[in-house]
Amino acid sequence: RRNEHWVIVEGDAEIIKQDQKLNLTVNDTISIPKGTKHRISNPSKTEHLIIIETQIGDYLGEDDIIRYQDNYGRVK
Repeated sequence: RRNEHWVIVEGDAEIIKQDQKLNLTVNDTISIPKGTKHRISNPSKTEHLIIIETQIGDYLGEDDIIRYQDNYGRVK
């Protein structure tokens, strides 16, 4: 129920947006429309990845997120 806009502040990001794989770096931005399957990861083993995420929509709660894969134990 939200659109997201990401700005890469530090490092490199690997983005999966639907079936598209993108590599972004400092000052790159990407918009993720609501309902779009997406994932962000840090391909570097030594550098930090810092992003700013802005969420825009009528509901910003975390309970409406569908997690297809979760490496961090958040999937119920």
